Amino acid sequence: MHIDREDMLELTRRMTVSRNCFSRIAGAYMDEEGFVDGTFHTHFQKLSAPDRAKNLKIAKAIPLELKNYRFQSGNRKPGSVWQLLMALRECELKNDALLLSLYEYIGERYQPGHPYAIYIFQGNYDVPVKRSDKAEQWESEEVYNFLVCAVCSVSGDYEAGMPEWGFLFPAFSNRSTDVEGINLYSPEEKHDALIKLFLSEAAR
Repeated sequence: MHIDREDMLELTRRMTVSRNCFSRIAGAYMDEEGFVDGTFHTHFQKLSAPDRAKNLKIAKAIPLELKNYRFQSGNRKPGSVWQLLMALRECELKNDALLLSLYEYIGERYQPGHPYAIYIFQGNYDVPVKRSDKAEQWESEEVYNFLVCAVCSVSGDYEAGMPEWGFLFPAFSNRSTDVEGINLYSPEEKHDALIKLFLSEAAR
């Protein structure tokens, strides 16, 4: 399915310090073997202004270079990563056990040979109604409750670089929530591995 760049730009316009859609941020620092080396979890607005700006830069990198994939019925069974992502979305990242399950799931399957960080952002976007002339009205059409995940290499004292790969879940399709879709971000050389990590039975 086609990803409309205007839809993504609409979303990232809500990812600024002054106009921010994120409620919470959580994450883990992973060692080179994929084991959790430390975690964090806080309300996004409790971060300092410089930390908010730094983390928003990471989050905004994900929606601008995405490919859309579908979770087939076989990928939506109990115990699947889809079910885990749905549960994290529903609890808005407030369940540490679910977060640890995601970190461990990624760590078991992604071991690049160097330490890295997993950042997860939870956001809510009141999608405004658009008139026929594409101008926005104040009325909300729906609330898009979503997760942004960014996996970044780290240096120094857990200093994260820009994302190596990540995803937006659920997919933002036609300015609406698509819980059977996921938008993936990765360079070409890592794309096949990322598909296997989340979508071994999925089709683009």
